[in-house]
Amino acid sequence: MIGHLAYAVGAPCPTFVLDAGRLPREDSALLAHLAEARRYLVSAGGAHVLKIALVEPSAHPMFDLDYRFVQALPGGEDLFDLRGSCGHSILAAVSAAARSGMLPRLVPGARIRVHVRNNGDSVVCEVDRVERDGARFTVTFVQTSPVPFAALLPAGSPRTVLAAAGERVEVSLVDSANIYAFVDARTLGVPDQAALFAAGPELLARLERIRAAAADRLGWPRGGAFPKIAALLPGDGGGLAARAVTVPGWHPSIALTGVVCLGAAVGVPGTVPWRIAAEHGAGGDGPLEIETPGGRTAVSAVTTAAGPDGDGALLWATVARKRVLFQGSFVLTPLSHLQFEEVARCLALSGAAA
Repeated sequence: MIGHLAYAVGAPCPTFVLDAGRLPREDSALLAHLAEARRYLVSAGGAHVLKIALVEPSAHPMFDLDYRFVQALPGGEDLFDLRGSCGHSILAAVSAAARSGMLPRLVPGARIRVHVRNNGDSVVCEVDRVERDGARFTVTFVQTSPVPFAALLPAGSPRTVLAAAGERVEVSLVDSANIYAFVDARTLGVPDQAALFAAGPELLARLERIRAAAADRLGWPRGGAFPKIAALLPGDGGGLAARAVTVPGWHPSIALTGVVCLGAAVGVPGTVPWRIAAEHGAGGDGPLEIETPGGRTAVSAVTTAAGPDGDGALLWATVARKRVLFQGSFVLTPLSHLQFEEVARCLALSGAAA
């Protein structure tokens, strides 16, 4: 079996891309194979690679690629979380699928339609530029039908108070691309962008405790990777400043799904992001600018106007200027036996034709 590595700039690590069609469909058997693959990767110096993308050509006429994300967890090669998605890994998967021949060669203007098996998302990856070692994309998370704001709030309200290790913290739980808990950093004693970006293990630990309380609220295991969490406040140059947490620490920027979720959250009246954005007129009709420790990004979330009941709907969200670097392919020795099925099919066809 062939494995591929691709890195979406801004992600905490590369993505390990595998052909889903060669792997078991049942979760326990699948994860046993992925544990073998991780052990091999770790032995070769790849312990830092914690994102796995499983891809194959889609049988659905609306999509080009089926994608499933697997988050590897620290603490053991057999620990995984299948609950959420990863936008950076979607782009890495598209790049690897094109390099391997699963998709046509990428050219500017091409649109690759991806079906996210984890949560049903529809993602369109438009190629802006092709380079020797990668490509640049504009990514749009498209809703198959308008999603009412109320459906984006898994806790049932724009803001929720969580009890986390003796403190009560107000957050907004928002579900778009991934579920995020958004918290105003100022309520945690962080006064401004500089302090947020310089914060160390103490703030990280507090955010992890709040994230665990959010997992409790959703009925999810505390030891998993989801929901995600990000601390926000007004940005120095307008827009919002964000500091996000990933596995196993601070995110170097913010997840692509986090950008999409934040863009959606700013449009929902009453949420923590909506309230912070309103302080300086951020969001509005134009793109939402987001400052992170890793640089600046922007998202355009398109919604229907809120009616008399205050409930609008999300249509789509777009993030531009995303770059992916293809890092190479290699034979995955522990799973090489999975190639034999394809060889057997070829031999059967050649025998039938003789």
